[in-house]
Amino acid sequence: MWLLLVVATVGSLALPGDARALVVDGLGMLAVWISAGVCWLAVSRVGFRRLEVLLSAAGVTSFALGLTYLGVVVAGGGSVPSPSPADVPYILFYPLMLGALFVAVRHHAQGVASSVWLDSAVGSLGAASVLAVLLSPVLASATVGPRSLATAVAVAYPMSDLVLVAAVTGITALQGVRMGGRWGLLVTGLLVFAAADVVLALQRTADIFVAGTPLDAGWGIGLALVAMWVDGTAQSDRPAMQETPSATGAAALAVSSVATAAGLVVLIAGTRVHLSTLAVALAGVTLLAAAARSQLAFRLLARMADLRRRAAVTDELTELPNRRALYAEGQTRLGNPRRRRRALLMMDLNKFKEVNDSLGHHTGDLLLVQVSARLRETLRADDLLARLGGDEFAALLEDAGHDEATDVAAKLSAALAESFVLDGVTLHSSMSIGIALFPDDGADLSALLRKADIAMYRAKTSGGGHHVYCSADDAEDTTRLQKVEELQTALTDGQFVVHYQPMIDLDTGDVHAVEALVRWNHPTRGLLYPDAFLHLVEESGLMPTLTRVVLALALDQVTAWHAQGQQLTVAVNLSASSLGDTALPKQVASMLAARGLGPGALQLEITEEFLMADRDRARNILTPLRNSGIQISIDDFGTGCSYLRDLPIDQLKLDRAFIFPMADDPHAAALVAATIDLAHSLGLRMVAEGVETNTAYAELMALGCDQAQGYYMSRPVPAAELDNWLRNRHPAEQLTDIPQLLPPAALG
Repeated sequence: MWLLLVVATVGSLALPGDARALVVDGLGMLAVWISAGVCWLAVSRVGFRRLEVLLSAAGVTSFALGLTYLGVVVAGGGSVPSPSPADVPYILFYPLMLGALFVAVRHHAQGVASSVWLDSAVGSLGAASVLAVLLSPVLASATVGPRSLATAVAVAYPMSDLVLVAAVTGITALQGVRMGGRWGLLVTGLLVFAAADVVLALQRTADIFVAGTPLDAGWGIGLALVAMWVDGTAQSDRPAMQETPSATGAAALAVSSVATAAGLVVLIAGTRVHLSTLAVALAGVTLLAAAARSQLAFRLLARMADLRRRAAVTDELTELPNRRALYAEGQTRLGNPRRRRRALLMMDLNKFKEVNDSLGHHTGDLLLVQVSARLRETLRADDLLARLGGDEFAALLEDAGHDEATDVAAKLSAALAESFVLDGVTLHSSMSIGIALFPDDGADLSALLRKADIAMYRAKTSGGGHHVYCSADDAEDTTRLQKVEELQTALTDGQFVVHYQPMIDLDTGDVHAVEALVRWNHPTRGLLYPDAFLHLVEESGLMPTLTRVVLALALDQVTAWHAQGQQLTVAVNLSASSLGDTALPKQVASMLAARGLGPGALQLEITEEFLMADRDRARNILTPLRNSGIQISIDDFGTGCSYLRDLPIDQLKLDRAFIFPMADDPHAAALVAATIDLAHSLGLRMVAEGVETNTAYAELMALGCDQAQGYYMSRPVPAAELDNWLRNRHPAEQLTDIPQLLPPAALG
């Protein structure tokens, strides 16, 4: 096809007149029919799935039919009347191609903003006004004399070209629709086709048209490009244009700006030279559309500025005022001398992190939205409620002293005590509230926020619901901050140590496993047990870090034991907050691999309370750990067992609360026996912890318990002491009670 067009173009320059016209027209007609054939082959591949392909094929074929009719008439020596039968397929080409353009762009223009459509309209009208100026001689010549069918046909050609060019320009200006390479072929082909039409019309009006010039190849080139677009579209069978968000709208802005300038130039030129009424009218409408676009742009900019101002002071999730708004409005209210009494409430949801970890952040967001709604309903209309971030809220109460503030805090707590339903899950929540009074506790909002935050922490640690700030709270807050700082230092300076308590195999008396129990070797306070610092570790968000430290220490010790020939397994406790880390299974596997340990060297202990609270999350975390070969043990077992059938666990640790009363209470002994039988029936090992007497030890042996640990056999000791204990013990000998046992609170 392209070879024919090249030959036709070269022939138009090299051959003599009659032969030139015959060769150029013949080769051009053949090229057009090949283009039509390419289009119909494309239709055969996609059928009616791509209507734009079918319409394009029909348009190219229609033009080929008109061209063939004229060629046959001219070759036969006849004259072409005006109008002629060829005008019907010729003119039909335009609506068919416009239809193909519409279908190609419609799916990509859904949801396009009105401003974008105005840009497109400005581009179309501007291009039409310029083309109308060029076609003014043609239109003037066509409309000379009485109106007739010939006049209508003569006007139809330039008007069709004008509409076609306007449509292509307008589509090009559509912001958000990117023109790919195939779409560029269609645009270029239609513009080349229209340009050939315009030049032909101008030449005929000036009576300078000569057949067989390079102009005759223009229609063939344009339709060949259209055929290439059709073929490429059918081969990919994907949308001809790709809809992508436009970052700047530069193409739309450029087309719209150029079109506006063109319309202005046409109007100015119309005041100095005679232009067609159509050109002047199109230019005028172009400027009107451009003015409407400018007005819309100003309105959009004003709206965007307003939205940005609102977004700057509004919490996106709850639509409450944010921290910035609280500072701005709060300072204004505090500066109003008409009301001297005010109270600031700092509110923090209890255990909100567990909701996020257990049910996901989406559910956590839903909870925050419902909490904010209840707080807003409970507070008075003139009170200022704001979300500070996360699960923290603040309320500035108008005309409120100590009694009024505590009453409001009680009402807020009662409002949140009612259950929440989130995605079909029923949750209960509570809130800790700290109260600071103005002006007694501070003269500005920053001071009130600081003291309300201190009071809120006091309320959270005491569990009292709310607390009013007092001067003594400062010292406690300072102490808490110092302890948190000491904890962070301890984690980096290696102040945490691990003691190990052996688990005795009750059948043989052997020791195959030990439990790792963390201690804080405080530089000034000495050795601290978990009850002295674990709650602060949890509150300060340091538990995952501490868990990694304990795991590393325990696994290092197991590595040393294995090197000495002691094939011991170490059990490490995991808290609920540590299990919120989805990367934990990979971290554990990496720590084992780095030390050359197999998964059997580690056992992870999970509290039963965690399993009961969120079974799905437990399964998601424990399954990859268990599949890797790491053993899973349930600590503090005894509050429920419905999860035993569907969670990947190996061992149960019976809580010490079941062991203590066994000697004096036959019901307690029967319960322990039943629990051991249940574990064995499920293929699980049973470990009894908190064994402190020979009686309990003997009874557990009689009941078939697998392992036991407790102060009767050994308290938790450093690794060196455990090595000495293991070397000197004789499993067959009867163990004796160890005196001076620590209180139960220190046994962890």
